[in-house]
Amino acid sequence: MTATATLGGGCFWCVEAAFEELDGVESVTSGYAGGHTEDPTYREVCSGNTGHAEVVQVAYDSDVLAYEDLLEVFFTVHDPTQLNRQGPDVGSQYRSIVLYHDDTQRELAEAYIESLDEAGEYDDDIVTEIERLETFYRAEENHQNYFEKNPQDAYCRMHAQPKIETVREAFAEKVDSR
Repeated sequence: MTATATLGGGCFWCVEAAFEELDGVESVTSGYAGGHTEDPTYREVCSGNTGHAEVVQVAYDSDVLAYEDLLEVFFTVHDPTQLNRQGPDVGSQYRSIVLYHDDTQRELAEAYIESLDEAGEYDDDIVTEIERLETFYRAEENHQNYFEKNPQDAYCRMHAQPKIETVREAFAEKVDSR
């Protein structure tokens, strides 16, 4: 059965590329959510004035992948302790955010973060926001499958490629072998 998760952990190009590696992922769409501006553009979101974060919407086969699997990958490929930034990207549009679609996703996200805290996984506090998804706005076409279309892009090679390698190594049993 197809289910949907919406997550933001920095530049959507990088997060999108990481999730596309997983078996059971049907599609990953880059977009914007969590803000107040209707149908924002990339330029508007980058201004930091829309309230939106760069996010990915992951459509996945819940018979192959569990929501918890996606959370595990998500918290592995970004630093949830960085407030309003990831690596070189700074601004609220790069914040760590889980946008839940239903109460079950909210409860699972809260429990997952609590388990990370209890395990002492990070030296600093986790600042990931957990909010109900109100509206997802698909990003412009040039942002879709960006790494796949631009594998030699210097930014992608420095930031997306390491996330892909992390997924391939840490989640080898879940990586799509196509």
